[in-house]
Amino acid sequence: MSDREISNDDLSLPKATVQKIVLEIVPQDLVFSRETRDALIECCVEFIGLISTQANEIAEGESKKTIASDHVIKALQSLGFSDYIEPIKGVIVEHKETQKGRERKEGKFESSGLTEEELLRQQEELFGLARSKLNHEDNPV
Repeated sequence: MSDREISNDDLSLPKATVQKIVLEIVPQDLVFSRETRDALIECCVEFIGLISTQANEIAEGESKKTIASDHVIKALQSLGFSDYIEPIKGVIVEHKETQKGRERKEGKFESSGLTEEELLRQQEELFGLARSKLNHEDNPV
């Protein structure tokens, strides 16, 4: 399927989310029609596509297979959206800090407090119980 064959529903933004953002930005006494909201969504999708395409070209030019935040910043600069660069850098820093601050979640194994051998023994017991129940159901007395 080519880029032009993708349906409008495939390339859209959640209307409720856009509506919420709009209501936070515009004065409360201003009415925002559905047609205007839909036009705004189309503009956002077009903007995202424009930046993504440019960032992809920059990444490919650097022989990279992954678009990095630096590629997005370069794309914004090259397309004349330099006013967005400082706020984007702030978001990137905030995201990196959030990622650093996230604690590694413990798995069930680590949080159980049992050794691997103890867990394997418990597992074998459970399998044995399951087999026993299955055998008794197959051979009712």
